[in-house]
Amino acid sequence: MADDAVEVLRALWAAEGQDADSLDPICGPQKDCKNMTGVTFDGFAEPGSDVGAAWRERLAREGKLRREGETVGDLILRHSGERG
Repeated sequence: MADDAVEVLRALWAAEGQDADSLDPICGPQKDCKNMTGVTFDGFAEPGSDVGAAWRERLAREGKLRREGETVGDLILRHSGERG
């Protein structure tokens, strides 16, 4: 999936006459976040199952899944107990 996103970005940059080198002055060179090197999704979902679906199920159980037509503000107020 990440490779697909990279390819889409490369296609967009090429269409606009840019490449990754032209983005370094704007965004800085890419580097790994040292705090995230050990973070994985292992154990979050059963092997071979949809990690995204498992994440949405967890958010729903915790009352953090956005409902249709709901704003982020509604979600925050609902979660804090101030609203509905």
